[in-house]
Amino acid sequence: MIEANEREAIFALYNRGISIRSIARQLKIDRNTVRAIINSEGKLPTLKRSSRIILDGSLLKQLYTECDGYIQRMYEKLTEEHHIKIAYSTLTRKVKELGIKPAKNQRCGQVPDVPGQEMQHDTSPYVIKIGNQKMKFVASLIYFRYSKLKYLKFYPFFCRFQMKCFLYEALKFWGYTASKCIIDNTNLAVLHGTGPDAVFVPEMIAFANQFGFRWVAHKKGHSNRKAGNERSFWTVETNFLTGRTFSSIEDLNQQAFEWATGKNAHRPLSKSRLIPINLFETEKPDLKKLPPYIPAPYLQHERNVDQYGYIAFNANYYWIPGYSLGKVTIIQYAEFIKIYQKHNLLIEYQLPVFGIKNQKFKPKGIPDLPYEPRQRTKSTQDEELKLKKTFPVIVSYLNIVDHKKPSPQRRNQLIKRLYSLSQRLTEQFFIQTIQRAIHYKVIDVEQLERVASQLVKLESYQVPVTDSNDDEQLEDRNEYQEGKFTEVSDLAVYEELLNQNDDKKEK
Repeated sequence: MIEANEREAIFALYNRGISIRSIARQLKIDRNTVRAIINSEGKLPTLKRSSRIILDGSLLKQLYTECDGYIQRMYEKLTEEHHIKIAYSTLTRKVKELGIKPAKNQRCGQVPDVPGQEMQHDTSPYVIKIGNQKMKFVASLIYFRYSKLKYLKFYPFFCRFQMKCFLYEALKFWGYTASKCIIDNTNLAVLHGTGPDAVFVPEMIAFANQFGFRWVAHKKGHSNRKAGNERSFWTVETNFLTGRTFSSIEDLNQQAFEWATGKNAHRPLSKSRLIPINLFETEKPDLKKLPPYIPAPYLQHERNVDQYGYIAFNANYYWIPGYSLGKVTIIQYAEFIKIYQKHNLLIEYQLPVFGIKNQKFKPKGIPDLPYEPRQRTKSTQDEELKLKKTFPVIVSYLNIVDHKKPSPQRRNQLIKRLYSLSQRLTEQFFIQTIQRAIHYKVIDVEQLERVASQLVKLESYQVPVTDSNDDEQLEDRNEYQEGKFTEVSDLAVYEELLNQNDDKKEK
């Protein structure tokens, strides 16, 4: 900056009639600078300081709680959501002035980066709040070692098929693959052995060959061999999951996709200040470009079509056109299924959201059938309410059952068998059976029926004979009304068989 005395000298020379060009040549100053000094009459310019940023302490404390103390995520929320322009160093200083300490990043060890040589894959469990409910997820993440690019997706459960679907989706998105993929000694890819002695599953070797990479398992206990992936999970925990809300699994994965391939890919690295997406462009010549077509991973299943034209798959029911009985082949992909019969494609369905069970799926315009599929699990709510109303001791017994946390299928089966047992025993013997089951904490159905059988034998119990008179009033009896919980048997199949046998005899 030109000092005040020199400015005054320039203005004085100009007043003496010396041209601006001559002043600039003699003092070796740009002519535009000389002209600006003359316009200001040789005075120093008045510098206006930008308005001081005032941050609300309560807002910082709120963000600190939402982001679990991670300054980088606090900085993002301040600039993006609250539209407050502030330097990162200023925010750090403000946090320290409030007496709250930022969380420390525990960095993992690093290995040298070689373009096109390595990518890393790993999984990590998380408990994430979806709406108002906390759910367990497995985060699957692939990481390009040189360019630091990531691809992230969350799964309610993770198996070999999910692993293949994730890698297919991620590598197809980026369009390139490294020559090797570093993994831990997971049994999803390793058949036996660990580290350099690991023997990989032939199925996974064939999958990797389609993309042109090979699996490499690190030594047992040397997780720092894939330190970039471990550090990426730390970033997921401290930057992605903090301060965000998710309304559904789809919303969670959509935000994860935008964060990994958008914001994180364009964010400068902390030390080198290089941008991952730009590094990826320079790394492409060393990477392997994917072939134009790679078949998507799939699983094959066999199912029988029931008499109502449905097949059961993953706890749901799918309608088959033509009501053709017999076996069909289901080809399961990541997000949809295709149903074949004798190599002919019958229909295709989009898979429902995780957690949807016992639902029927069919194309629009197909009318409902008068009968439900027999495989459908029927609710036992009516039976349970009737048992509790008739036998109060059942409430205590069901509390013991629920304490054992049985599966819904096993609990429904128990309720049905209890209701059936209550119809076969007198009220006295049924109550004695339940009381003994409470005393010995018996929840197995077979044992419960053996207890009832022993009580009957000890008392030489005679089953009461039901009066068969008054057939006209049969439908008004309590026994008849209680039978409404039992499914009506369809005897049409047996009538058809009898007719076929009669036809054969006539021939």
